[in-house]
Order: sequence, then structure tokens, then C-alpha cells
Amino acid sequence: MEGKRVVAPPREVQEVKNALAVYDRFDTWEPEAEKDLLEAHRLLMSGLIDEAGMYRHGGVGVMAGPQVIHMAPPADRIPHLMADLFAWLAATDAHPLIAGSVFHYEFEFIHPFADGNGRIGRLWQSLILARWNPLFADIPVESLIFEYQAEYYQALRESTDQTDSAFFIAFMLRMILDTVTASTPEVTLEVTPEVRLLSVLAGEMARQQLKEKLGLKDDEHFRKAYLLPALEAGLIEMTIPDKARSSKQKYRLTDKGRQVMARPMDTR
Repeated sequence: MEGKRVVAPPREVQEVKNALAVYDRFDTWEPEAEKDLLEAHRLLMSGLIDEAGMYRHGGVGVMAGPQVIHMAPPADRIPHLMADLFAWLAATDAHPLIAGSVFHYEFEFIHPFADGNGRIGRLWQSLILARWNPLFADIPVESLIFEYQAEYYQALRESTDQTDSAFFIAFMLRMILDTVTASTPEVTLEVTPEVRLLSVLAGEMARQQLKEKLGLKDDEHFRKAYLLPALEAGLIEMTIPDKARSSKQKYRLTDKGRQVMARPMDTR
């Protein structure tokens, strides 16, 4: 993401590239649209499995390490089960915190894809929550579930054994609560590329000055990773907004940018 060379197994590199492509499209998908879920799976699993973007054609089980914790319904039932699930999501009056957890559990129970079911299920719960409150687009529920992966599988198993999604719902609500309350009372500022740009921006500065202050040479990398995110987030503004390509163009902090920089930085 920072323009640096990465040495890793090709499959892992592909998984990361696919995940970035998925989250770039996050704001364009509707939770109740089955076609959007299929498109998300196509992007997520592109180059990794043959059935990317398609429901599976064979049997599959939910695994926790070497242990099978759930045998999913037969492949020929998937279209009907998924249609019912999306119809329920579109019609339910349950609170999004509950509806998202129910959808997540039922999705994992159906296990509609040959691979990538866990990632898509968690993605779709985040999407349901983000449509209710945009803050959830930036809350890393996925990371916390990864940290408590054994409990995640245990909650899935208990709900399946008891034919009651309440166990899984309770687990997910606890994960969400832990995530939103995990920060310290004084929220620290993560040092992202756009925050680094803000930290060197004094008064009004031209693009070349900012690049030099940041120690960057690649103009395209600077534009995509630093300048555009800061502009799109409303943290900085152009001094000549109606002439974006002007040779006299400079940039300065907005009120929002100054408020962000007033927060303490997390330099860990």
C-alpha cells in the first residue's frame, strides 16, 4: 500500500489485493442485494478458486482446524435458502445489530460458497451495520473475531447444536461492544499517510514542497496515497479550488484537519 516491494507467497499477495479491491467497493453495495454479495465474493476470491462469484456445486463443511463442526446443506438447496435469507433481511424490523448477527449466522450455516464464507459473512455483517451507522465502516470487528477465533467457532457450533442463533448473536454483540469500547478515554490518532501529510503542512504549501517534507520521490504514489485521501476526507483544501492543475496551486489545512491534528498521535 505504501509502494514498497512485498515478498510473500503468491496466494497471500493475491488475497490481500482482492481484499483491497473489495473494500474499495464497500460503499457501493446494498446489504439486501444478492447480486452484490455474489460480486463481493467474485472480487474476494478472484484467482483463488474456480467458483469465484458463484454458489458452490458440491458439499462442504465448516472446519475449526482439523475438526468438522458443521456439515452445510446440499448444494442444490443453496439458491432457495439464500433467496429466503435475503427476503428476510429486506423485510425484518429487527435492530441492525441483531439483524446483522442473524444474517451472519444463517449465512455461515448455509455456507453457500466453496471457500471464503467466513470473510464474506463478516463483511456482510459490517455492511449491514455501516448502512445503519457509517462509523461501523471503520470499526475492525473482523480483527477482534480473528483474535477470538476459537470462541467464534464455538458460538457457531452451539447455535447449530441448539438450533438457536441466540448463542451466536450474543457472541457477536459482545465482539462489537468490545470493539467500540476498546479505545482509551483519550482517543489517539493513527499515523496514516494522510495524517503524515497533515503533520508537515504549515500554512500554504505546494505539492513539491509537501513531497520533499515527506521525503517522497514518486509523484503518483504521493498523489494516490497522501494527497487524494487527505482531500477526499476534507482534511486539506486547495487554495485555487476552481483550477486544480494550476502551477500556483497550494494546499492548506481545513478546520477538520486542524481538529484532527489537535488529537494526540499513536506512534506505536
